[in-house]
Amino acid sequence: MLFLIYEGYSVLDENNFQLKKIKEEWERSLSILRAEIGEATFKSWFKNIQFGQYSDNKLTLNVPTRFMRDWIESHYLERILAILSKEVSDIKSITIEVASLDLTGKQEIQKQQDNKVGVSMKVSESLLDHNSIGAPLDERLSFENFVVGPSNELAYAAARRITERRNVSFNPLFLYGGVGLGKTHLLHAMALEINKNWPERKVLYLSAEKFMYQFIKALRFKDTMAFKQQFRSVDVLMIDDIQFIAGKDSTQEEFFHTFNTLIDHNHQVIISADRSPVDLDGIEERIRSRLGWGLVADIHPSDYELRLGVLQSKAESHLLENSDLTIPDNLLEFLAQRIDSNIRVLEGALNRVIAYSSFANRPLSIDMAKEVLKDLIRASQRKTTIDDIQRKVADYYNLRLSDLLSARRSRTIARPRQIAMYLSKILTTRSLPEIGRKFGGRDHTTVIHAVKKIEDLRVGDVAIDEEVEVLRRSLEN
Repeated sequence: MLFLIYEGYSVLDENNFQLKKIKEEWERSLSILRAEIGEATFKSWFKNIQFGQYSDNKLTLNVPTRFMRDWIESHYLERILAILSKEVSDIKSITIEVASLDLTGKQEIQKQQDNKVGVSMKVSESLLDHNSIGAPLDERLSFENFVVGPSNELAYAAARRITERRNVSFNPLFLYGGVGLGKTHLLHAMALEINKNWPERKVLYLSAEKFMYQFIKALRFKDTMAFKQQFRSVDVLMIDDIQFIAGKDSTQEEFFHTFNTLIDHNHQVIISADRSPVDLDGIEERIRSRLGWGLVADIHPSDYELRLGVLQSKAESHLLENSDLTIPDNLLEFLAQRIDSNIRVLEGALNRVIAYSSFANRPLSIDMAKEVLKDLIRASQRKTTIDDIQRKVADYYNLRLSDLLSARRSRTIARPRQIAMYLSKILTTRSLPEIGRKFGGRDHTTVIHAVKKIEDLRVGDVAIDEEVEVLRRSLEN
């Protein structure tokens, strides 16, 4: 190669110097941009942007997804160019490209590094094994065993559509509802059906807790590239109970980029939670907005007809296992009418009655069910609502209802609010997140704190104990 030399200085040296200068200015420009747009926005969009190359007064930057490229181009490209041009007058244009990362090569480097520090090579292999990461699927949780009613028909129809077509118009699918209403059943059913219809497609189903555990494991063993490849190479990703990652910043960061990558490549994402995306406290706004991009389907508490259908289906399964068993129709009707908390409790009630019948050698009957399930029946008979409790407490302490729901923390309001939360927990079947939402959109941890606080005060403060007891009796009568 021929270089022009002048007094010991070459053209190559000059080019290297210029490139180094531009890279330094690029880093300074990022710092300026970070200060302008804030840390949260910067982390969302610029954390993974990389300096590409510079030639002919054109700068190329690399990002991991098309979505990120398009968003930066439409929102910040002009500002980036303006900042850089102040320092480097030679720059005339900036191009953002989607970089294809050589995962295999990076994994090999990582493995070599791990070997040097004595980390087992089996870590990467386990991370790349779908069976070791995904939760096992329950063959019983199929579409055939799912009872459809008005409360879940939209969620069921959407789930069916995903298993019938490779590409659907909605992505992601977000299912939400209370405990025991069938969210997990639908996820298992979808996974089973996709595996049957398209065995070549990679389907990964796991809980949000397992996702976090695998991420922490990858960090521990310095094997994040294997983790990224695992989760971003699947055709269908299903994560159950996404609310579990609330407050877990690092896990949310990884989920955010995994989600973007899969959506960007038109891979299906299916998420479940106990609340709608907008009500997911502790989840970053950028994630909540993306979870609502596709179809959001609510699974409501079941009505009588649905509960009876579930019991009939469950009874048929029991009869197949034990032909000598007799389950009266009026028993199923009684259970469907008296136990309305959720499907999981309802099925458990039937199992409990049948087990008792077998152990005690007594025929199944309504009278026996009343005896065996008196705790569940008593709980289901509680018709006190959170609204009732809030009104009663507000009246008792001479407060406005809006005070209990406000953000005010004065003792005269905070204590009655805690009492109302405590009573909501013991007198209703509502979940902690549901109670929190009814009290001005508070987190479930706030409810836990309130319940514990009142429990402690009832032990050590006679006056508080009497006030709570008076309120409880007035609400139950």
